[in-house]
Amino acid sequence: MGDLIRADVISDNTVYGVRQMQYTVDGVSGKDFADAVTIAAFRQSTAIEATAGSYSEVVRARQKKVSDLGDVLAYIAEATAKLPVKNGKSTDKVTVNNASWVRNTCSSYGITFSWDGDKMSRADIQKAQTEVQYQMDREDNNLQQDIVSLQSYISKRDNAFSTAARVVRKSLNASESTIGNIGR
Repeated sequence: MGDLIRADVISDNTVYGVRQMQYTVDGVSGKDFADAVTIAAFRQSTAIEATAGSYSEVVRARQKKVSDLGDVLAYIAEATAKLPVKNGKSTDKVTVNNASWVRNTCSSYGITFSWDGDKMSRADIQKAQTEVQYQMDREDNNLQQDIVSLQSYISKRDNAFSTAARVVRKSLNASESTIGNIGR
Protein backbone atom coordinates (compact mmCIF):
# COMPACT_ATOMS: atom_id res chain seq x y z
CA MET A 1 0.00 0.00 0.00
CA GLY A 2 3.02 2.28 0.47
CA ASP A 3 3.27 3.16 -3.25
CA LEU A 4 -0.45 3.83 -3.47
CA ILE A 5 -0.68 6.33 -0.57
CA ARG A 6 1.35 9.53 -0.17
CA ALA A 7 1.09 11.61 3.00
CA ASP A 8 1.26 15.39 2.71
CA VAL A 9 1.60 17.76 5.70
CA ILE A 10 -1.17 20.38 5.58
CA SER A 11 0.65 22.85 7.84
CA ASP A 12 3.32 23.02 10.52
CA ASN A 13 0.66 23.65 13.13
CA THR A 14 -0.49 20.78 15.27
CA VAL A 15 -3.85 20.10 16.84
CA TYR A 16 -3.46 18.56 20.30
CA GLY A 17 0.09 17.61 19.36
CA VAL A 18 -0.87 15.88 16.11
CA ARG A 19 0.48 17.25 12.83
CA GLN A 20 -2.33 17.78 10.35
CA MET A 21 -2.03 15.59 7.25
CA GLN A 22 -3.95 14.85 4.12
CA TYR A 23 -3.34 11.87 1.89
CA THR A 24 -3.09 11.36 -1.83
CA VAL A 25 -4.39 7.96 -2.86
CA ASP A 26 -3.58 6.79 -6.36
CA GLY A 27 -3.32 10.38 -7.58
CA VAL A 28 -6.46 11.67 -5.79
CA SER A 29 -5.56 14.20 -3.08
CA GLY A 30 -7.48 15.52 -0.08
CA LYS A 31 -8.26 12.18 1.59
CA ASP A 32 -8.12 11.60 5.32
CA PHE A 33 -6.22 8.65 6.76
CA ALA A 34 -9.23 6.32 7.07
CA ASP A 35 -10.26 6.98 3.45
CA ALA A 36 -6.70 6.47 2.24
CA VAL A 37 -6.21 3.15 4.01
CA THR A 38 -9.68 1.92 3.02
CA ILE A 39 -9.20 2.76 -0.66
CA ALA A 40 -5.75 1.20 -0.67
CA ALA A 41 -6.97 -1.99 1.05
CA PHE A 42 -9.89 -2.40 -1.34
CA ARG A 43 -7.63 -1.80 -4.36
CA GLN A 44 -5.14 -4.30 -3.05
CA SER A 45 -7.84 -6.91 -2.48
CA THR A 46 -9.21 -6.32 -5.99
CA ALA A 47 -5.74 -6.79 -7.50
CA ILE A 48 -5.25 -9.98 -5.50
CA GLU A 49 -8.70 -11.20 -6.63
CA ALA A 50 -7.68 -10.77 -10.28
CA THR A 51 -4.49 -12.76 -9.71
CA ALA A 52 -6.36 -15.47 -7.81
CA GLY A 53 -8.75 -15.76 -10.76
CA SER A 54 -5.91 -16.59 -13.13
CA TYR A 55 -4.57 -19.13 -10.62
CA SER A 56 -8.03 -20.71 -10.50
CA GLU A 57 -7.94 -21.18 -14.27
CA VAL A 58 -4.52 -22.82 -14.05
CA VAL A 59 -5.74 -25.16 -11.29
CA ARG A 60 -8.83 -26.15 -13.33
CA ALA A 61 -6.68 -26.84 -16.41
CA ARG A 62 -4.29 -28.99 -14.39
CA GLN A 63 -7.19 -30.87 -12.79
CA LYS A 64 -8.60 -31.61 -16.25
CA LYS A 65 -5.21 -32.83 -17.48
CA VAL A 66 -4.76 -35.13 -14.48
CA SER A 67 -8.31 -36.46 -14.97
CA ASP A 68 -7.78 -37.04 -18.71
CA LEU A 69 -4.47 -38.78 -18.13
CA GLY A 70 -6.11 -40.94 -15.47
CA ASP A 71 -8.72 -42.04 -18.02
CA VAL A 72 -5.97 -42.75 -20.57
CA LEU A 73 -4.11 -44.80 -17.98
CA ALA A 74 -7.26 -46.82 -17.27
CA TYR A 75 -7.69 -47.67 -20.98
CA ILE A 76 -4.01 -48.62 -21.25
CA ALA A 77 -4.21 -50.81 -18.13
CA GLU A 78 -7.33 -52.48 -19.52
CA ALA A 79 -5.46 -53.22 -22.78
CA THR A 80 -2.51 -54.60 -20.83
CA ALA A 81 -4.79 -57.03 -19.01
CA LYS A 82 -6.12 -58.30 -22.36
CA LEU A 83 -2.69 -59.11 -23.82
CA PRO A 84 -2.44 -62.83 -24.55
CA VAL A 85 0.60 -64.76 -23.39
CA LYS A 86 2.07 -67.55 -25.55
CA ASN A 87 5.05 -69.61 -24.41
CA GLY A 88 5.71 -67.08 -21.66
CA LYS A 89 5.99 -64.24 -24.18
CA SER A 90 3.48 -61.77 -25.46
CA THR A 91 4.07 -61.18 -29.14
CA ASP A 92 0.55 -60.20 -30.14
CA LYS A 93 -0.92 -56.76 -30.24
CA VAL A 94 -4.11 -55.80 -28.50
CA THR A 95 -6.84 -53.31 -29.36
CA VAL A 96 -7.07 -50.33 -27.03
CA ASN A 97 -10.65 -49.26 -26.26
CA ASN A 98 -11.41 -45.71 -27.40
CA ALA A 99 -8.04 -45.73 -29.17
CA SER A 100 -8.68 -42.55 -31.16
CA TRP A 101 -9.62 -40.64 -27.99
CA VAL A 102 -6.59 -42.04 -26.15
CA ARG A 103 -4.30 -41.13 -29.06
CA ASN A 104 -5.77 -37.59 -29.41
CA THR A 105 -5.72 -36.92 -25.67
CA CYS A 106 -2.11 -38.05 -25.34
CA SER A 107 -1.11 -36.09 -28.42
CA SER A 108 -2.75 -32.92 -27.03
CA TYR A 109 -0.56 -33.26 -23.92
CA GLY A 110 2.62 -33.97 -25.92
CA ILE A 111 2.70 -37.73 -25.28
CA THR A 112 3.28 -39.93 -28.32
CA PHE A 113 3.86 -43.63 -28.72
CA SER A 114 3.66 -46.29 -31.43
CA TRP A 115 0.32 -47.53 -32.71
CA ASP A 116 -0.70 -50.09 -35.29
CA GLY A 117 -4.15 -48.76 -36.12
CA ASP A 118 -6.04 -49.15 -32.84
CA LYS A 119 -3.61 -51.78 -31.52
CA MET A 120 -0.46 -51.66 -29.46
CA SER A 121 2.21 -54.20 -28.55
CA ARG A 122 3.14 -55.04 -24.97
CA ALA A 123 6.35 -53.01 -25.18
CA ASP A 124 4.48 -49.98 -26.55
CA ILE A 125 1.75 -50.32 -23.92
CA GLN A 126 4.31 -50.50 -21.12
CA LYS A 127 6.15 -47.47 -22.52
CA ALA A 128 2.85 -45.58 -22.81
CA GLN A 129 1.83 -46.56 -19.30
CA THR A 130 5.15 -45.33 -17.88
CA GLU A 131 5.00 -42.03 -19.77
CA VAL A 132 1.36 -41.33 -18.87
CA GLN A 133 1.99 -42.15 -15.20
CA TYR A 134 5.05 -39.87 -15.19
CA GLN A 135 3.04 -37.01 -16.71
CA MET A 136 0.22 -37.57 -14.21
CA ASP A 137 2.60 -37.51 -11.25
CA ARG A 138 4.31 -34.36 -12.52
CA GLU A 139 1.00 -32.57 -13.11
CA ASP A 140 -0.33 -33.69 -9.74
CA ASN A 141 2.74 -32.19 -8.01
CA ASN A 142 2.30 -28.94 -9.94
CA LEU A 143 -1.40 -28.98 -9.13
CA GLN A 144 -0.67 -29.26 -5.41
CA GLN A 145 1.73 -26.29 -5.59
CA ASP A 146 -0.83 -24.23 -7.52
CA ILE A 147 -3.53 -25.03 -4.97
CA VAL A 148 -1.26 -23.86 -2.14
CA SER A 149 -0.55 -20.63 -4.06
CA LEU A 150 -4.25 -20.12 -4.72
CA GLN A 151 -5.04 -20.62 -1.03
CA SER A 152 -2.35 -18.06 -0.16
CA TYR A 153 -3.83 -15.50 -2.57
CA ILE A 154 -7.31 -16.07 -1.20
CA SER A 155 -6.01 -15.60 2.35
CA LYS A 156 -4.25 -12.36 1.33
CA ARG A 157 -7.43 -11.13 -0.34
CA ASP A 158 -9.51 -11.93 2.73
CA ASN A 159 -6.99 -10.13 4.95
CA ALA A 160 -7.09 -7.05 2.71
CA PHE A 161 -10.90 -6.97 2.80
CA SER A 162 -10.85 -7.47 6.59
CA THR A 163 -8.36 -4.62 7.01
CA ALA A 164 -10.53 -2.30 4.93
CA ALA A 165 -13.65 -3.31 6.86
CA ARG A 166 -11.91 -2.78 10.23
CA VAL A 167 -10.72 0.68 9.21
CA VAL A 168 -14.22 1.64 8.06
CA ARG A 169 -15.73 0.26 11.29
CA LYS A 170 -13.20 2.11 13.49
CA SER A 171 -13.75 5.31 11.55
CA LEU A 172 -17.52 5.03 12.03
CA ASN A 173 -17.09 4.27 15.75
CA ALA A 174 -14.78 7.29 16.14
CA SER A 175 -17.28 9.51 14.32
CA GLU A 176 -20.16 8.26 16.48
CA SER A 177 -18.09 8.81 19.61
CA THR A 178 -17.15 12.33 18.54
CA ILE A 179 -20.76 13.20 17.73
CA GLY A 180 -21.87 11.71 21.04
CA ASN A 181 -19.31 13.79 22.95
CA ILE A 182 -20.40 17.01 21.23
CA GLY A 183 -23.84 16.80 22.80
CA ARG A 184 -22.45 16.66 26.34
